[in-house]
Amino acid sequence: MDRAIKRPREDDCVPPERQLIDAEYKRWGVAETGAFLRREGLQQWTQTFTEHGITGSGLPYLTEALLEKMGIWPLGSRLQVLHCLQKLWQVSEESMKVFNDPIHGHIELHPLLLRFIDTPQFQRLRHIKQLGGTYLVFPGASHNRFEHSVGVGYLAGCLVQALNERQPELLITKRDVLCVQIAGLCHDLGHGPFSHMFDGMFIPKVRPGQKWKHEMASVQMFDHLVKVNGLEEVMVHHGLTLPDDLIFIKEQIAGPPDDCVLDRSWPYKGRPMEKSFLYEIVANKRNGIDVDKWDYFARDCYHLGIQNNFDYQRFLKFARVCKVRGKKHICTRDKEVGNLYDMFHTRNCLHRRAYQHKVGNIIETMITEAFVKADPHIQIQGSSGRIFTISSAIEDMEAYTKLTDHVFEQILYSSAPELSEARAILHNIVCRRLYKCVGQTTPESHVDASPEKLLDWAEEVACAKPSGTDASLIAEDFVVSVIHMDYGMKEKNPINNVHFYCKKDPTKAIKIRKKQVSKLLPECFAEQLIRVYCKKTDDKSLEAAKKYFVQWCMNRNFTKPQDGDIIAPELTPLKRDWHTLERGDEDSDGSDEDHRPGTREETPRKTGHNVKVNLFQAQEDRRL
Repeated sequence: MDRAIKRPREDDCVPPERQLIDAEYKRWGVAETGAFLRREGLQQWTQTFTEHGITGSGLPYLTEALLEKMGIWPLGSRLQVLHCLQKLWQVSEESMKVFNDPIHGHIELHPLLLRFIDTPQFQRLRHIKQLGGTYLVFPGASHNRFEHSVGVGYLAGCLVQALNERQPELLITKRDVLCVQIAGLCHDLGHGPFSHMFDGMFIPKVRPGQKWKHEMASVQMFDHLVKVNGLEEVMVHHGLTLPDDLIFIKEQIAGPPDDCVLDRSWPYKGRPMEKSFLYEIVANKRNGIDVDKWDYFARDCYHLGIQNNFDYQRFLKFARVCKVRGKKHICTRDKEVGNLYDMFHTRNCLHRRAYQHKVGNIIETMITEAFVKADPHIQIQGSSGRIFTISSAIEDMEAYTKLTDHVFEQILYSSAPELSEARAILHNIVCRRLYKCVGQTTPESHVDASPEKLLDWAEEVACAKPSGTDASLIAEDFVVSVIHMDYGMKEKNPINNVHFYCKKDPTKAIKIRKKQVSKLLPECFAEQLIRVYCKKTDDKSLEAAKKYFVQWCMNRNFTKPQDGDIIAPELTPLKRDWHTLERGDEDSDGSDEDHRPGTREETPRKTGHNVKVNLFQAQEDRRL
């Protein structure tokens, strides 16, 4: 019986010298440099390089003029040497794949990145909306996690290459470049249906005891992707070293352990501390300035129709690495500090105007309710033929690969009686019969926003029935939502964790405090918004629900709703501190106004600092 002839694969045909060329040449000594020249057929110049003490780190600096001074003749020989040296720092000799991206233009990606993109696990991202339920509010926000991930992989390469060209002494290798790009490409593999709605709203409801984040699933999905598509061999072919580079990629995706103090220990294994700056490119846990934000700022603003005030190209021009307390960090010029405050302000504006839009939030709340009701009845086949639900699919990456936004239509178009309640909720979304926001307020201090607390508050709202209100509402009629707004690091100012350098000494890292920049910058960097929605949408119930909400804000000593005087004019005068004027409230002609409906009080002018006039008390005094 004749044996089948095994066709040689491209991987089998890679000569050992090719693999050696992909090594970290910048670590070569004089002997290794000479060995490279001999392998390239340039042995006649080995002695010349040895006499001049040329090591691997000096190879990128060699020019035709320098080779001539070294005594390499004729011109053709010098050009031959330069041609061979260029192989060392070229990312690949293979043809690059060109993508026409609406945000970054024509971008080139390495063939190894294409092997990751052309997998079912990565293609799954085409079916997950980047902004989840926000697409149902902003018609242009139809982009998906797929194009965002491609953009992040591209920008990761741009930043690491910019650092490499500006500072060759960093010894950034081809392995480093490819690993950083792969991490950027795969950082969002773990997102579930409707992106952040899945891990921020759905999973906490159905699995409250499990601390699960999409970053954890991204690492698991990356492992699954590499294994089932046989990419380990491909990665080795392109010069990566396993398992070190696999560990490095996953560390960039997951970030440091929660109990790690970045300033005191080195938690990573994929790269040594001398390359700490590489961990600040894809997901910067130190200050939040990373290529992930750069892409979604530009891409989301483009699709939302919102102006983007941050230009990542400018940051690339000024980015360089400086040493701080023994570790290397990505820094930028001191003059860019104002632009970075603008960057985080842009982030906050995107959250206020789009990501935390009151209609978008309640749509995602309704989708979550539908998914919770449908969860036990949706069957997804995973590995070894096992069946999983929507919530348990996170335990099996083969099942999770099949879980995308399509589950919305799967429920909506089903005829199964057990899905009738979930189907009705999604049908209401499609027909725009949404829960209505009855008001928004802010607490004086940080409040606990656990699911149990939100249920307790819904009960409180239902009990805050003002006298004279006819409609009776119960706790199940209300949905209380707490929105967190910040600059990306909770209460902290992220710029305090950014290092800068001056033009005079670009090697020295400095910090720039807020008071050195401007007096107009924010005093605090985080706040909470409390929204209350009513599930009943008839006019009578909505009017009553708004009064319930105002009364609850009074009971809780929250800030007065912006339209409180309009929706409950009989209630707001009862709370004195809601009618306290502050300095600057006076009109230009010197008169004061009490903006309670139907009242106008003349208030004597006061002198001195921080004087506040309580109009309610003034009215009481006048009566006496």
